[in-house]
Amino acid sequence: MDKVDRSILRELQSDSSLSNVELARRVGLSPSPCLARVKALETRGVIRQYVALADASKLGLGLNVFINISLRTQSKDALARFEQRIAEQEEVMECYLMTGDSDYLIRVVVADMAALERFILDQLTPIADIEKIRSGFALKQVRYKTALPLA
Repeated sequence: MDKVDRSILRELQSDSSLSNVELARRVGLSPSPCLARVKALETRGVIRQYVALADASKLGLGLNVFINISLRTQSKDALARFEQRIAEQEEVMECYLMTGDSDYLIRVVVADMAALERFILDQLTPIADIEKIRSGFALKQVRYKTALPLA
């Protein structure tokens, strides 16, 4: 990836709805070479997808919760079963296999405490492999970004 590819990515990470003509203008290319570079980035898998970022609070999803989950065993089958179940949960925005005190860290977005309680009781506790669930609430979002750093 060269400097122009990085410029294209910076612009698209900032606003993926840019037209090819506007993107080309911003990165200093004519439209045809710009489109060819974007297509090449897509083909190589550097650009995975294009999305619209919705405002959770305006959709009534004001509670952002980080949940540490420990499993009874860390066998390959137990990990796979847990990951399959978590992938089915719409409220789970992110899920990471972790080192340290817990096996997984998930970020859940729900409307309120009642919705969180329903999620934990109806979705998490029935997962047989879970040993411990610990939650922490985000009081304030200090920084949130989706654009990756492009050195």
